[in-house]
Amino acid sequence: MRLNKKSKPVKSSSKTVFEMTCQSNPKEIGCIEKFLKQVNKKLRLDDGTMYRLLVSCTEAVNNAIIHGNKSAPDKSVAVKCTSDKNTLTISVKDRGEGFDPSKLQDPREEKNLMKESGRGFFLMQSLMDSVKVKKLKSGSVVEMKVRLH
Repeated sequence: MRLNKKSKPVKSSSKTVFEMTCQSNPKEIGCIEKFLKQVNKKLRLDDGTMYRLLVSCTEAVNNAIIHGNKSAPDKSVAVKCTSDKNTLTISVKDRGEGFDPSKLQDPREEKNLMKESGRGFFLMQSLMDSVKVKKLKSGSVVEMKVRLH
């Protein structure tokens, strides 16, 4: 895991940027909590926002490693948190083939209730103020936003 913290002024306001890169190994998923604790040390988030971030980012990194990168050891996952006065934006980038979120099945449907996977994206959408998926030339990015109070 590689952690960086960058701070950049942008026009009249300032943004704080935190970045992390981890290998495509399911054992690396735990490092997201350490990363978010570092973010929280600077931003002083309330407990509810921190919990929402922890669950959503863990799911996004898990999906990037397992589904996006297929746990390929030669691929990585990049996480970037950018905060401004009102919003925290988290992007999780993989190097996989991407996916179409409209093709995901609803985990609340009876036929999906007992499945072992399929809830992560639903959780992200439920916990974050917005979730978008962008297909890239090499991989995809899940961008999540949460309003800061």
